[in-house]
Amino acid sequence: MPQIPMHTDPLVEIRDLQTHFFTDDGVVKAVEGVDLDVFANRTLCVLGESGCGKSIMARSILRIVDAPGRIVGGSITYRNADGRTIDLAKARNGSKELRAIRGQDIAMIFQEPMSSLGPIQKIGKQITETILLHRPMSKAAAKETAIEMLDKVGIPKPAERFEAYPFELSGGMRQRAMIAMALSCQPRLLIADEPTTALDVTTQAQILDLIAELKDEFQMGVMLITHDLGVVAEVAEDVAVMYMGKVVEKGDVYSIFETPQHPYTRALLESVPRMGMTRRDRLPAIRGMVPHPLARPSGCTFRTRCDSFMPGVCDKTEPPMLPVGKSDVACFLHMEGTKHD
Repeated sequence: MPQIPMHTDPLVEIRDLQTHFFTDDGVVKAVEGVDLDVFANRTLCVLGESGCGKSIMARSILRIVDAPGRIVGGSITYRNADGRTIDLAKARNGSKELRAIRGQDIAMIFQEPMSSLGPIQKIGKQITETILLHRPMSKAAAKETAIEMLDKVGIPKPAERFEAYPFELSGGMRQRAMIAMALSCQPRLLIADEPTTALDVTTQAQILDLIAELKDEFQMGVMLITHDLGVVAEVAEDVAVMYMGKVVEKGDVYSIFETPQHPYTRALLESVPRMGMTRRDRLPAIRGMVPHPLARPSGCTFRTRCDSFMPGVCDKTEPPMLPVGKSDVACFLHMEGTKHD
């Protein structure tokens, strides 16, 4: 397969990110030591089961984690267009600098547009408010820009839809309006949190194609959060696999799909239906359940469901992230000196 070119300077460098929720029952470690890089004009897909910390990690970048959650450690280094850097994890929430980045340099498409769009405000007004907040232009110019963006994302009769309320649009049209709002300030990084989950297959394909086209046009970096391996294979250049708040494997999409190294990654890929299967064929399933977040297993968090579990090794300490082939993997199976079958 062709090699995917790498860029030396990432837009965002995440190092040892820790986001915890302090509840009456205890501390939930939603994100625990995540290291990731997001590059310009590349799509990083973050995948994993529900509850693995994908969305909280993405929200941490924009500092929009709801209480009682907060970032307790690590860094999120964002590199401006002029090369200057800022640690978003340490920036004062609500500061002028952070507000200038949020929505302008880094934008986010949320999973359910009806919960993100104001129900009693017209689509056009919501988009123009975003434009006027971040770009120096008149209201008339902002309206023209908003209509152009609605047209660019494939909404028919954009001037009419500009005056529509969210409930007057279909699910696919609302999602396109959300994308238009996110892209109205031409962000350098677009975070898409499962943007096609509630859409039919045809609309899903159209939305993914649209994001890919706009990524190339604006040279954006894209972080796409999903649990759909078909989507990952279609759009990703880079892949990160998360489990219980940690990245257990990361690498380019070819390495992850052709030679997965972590037992969890292999189990996810094996659970995908394949051509030629009959009604009697059963899909392999990952045994057990994801542990309760307040009862994290000692050592490797995946050991309670892993067929390669090594007693006395996997339950003692957390596996470090190691380079294996073209991927980085957190698994004792790839450490010299560990005994396994």
